[in-house]
Amino acid sequence: MPQFMDVHHGMKGITADQLMEAHSANRAIEEEEHVHFEKAWADPESGTVYCLSEAPSAEAVQRIHERTGRLVDEIHPVPLTV
Repeated sequence: MPQFMDVHHGMKGITADQLMEAHSANRAIEEEEHVHFEKAWADPESGTVYCLSEAPSAEAVQRIHERTGRLVDEIHPVPLTV
């Protein structure tokens, strides 16, 4: 299944607990869109959050984030990994 890296901006000061809460909210409904959120990273200083997922499409990733109230600023396909 294709992988995607999505990016959220404007989350300056995010805590580890808030990141886990957001990740858990996505994972709670991910199966409804056939998405699997693998991992999330955050930089509280810049306010940037990254999420890696496997999904049938970028649109499916977007729909999950919309439903959990965390809009995505960018979604990038990840065609190669090592």
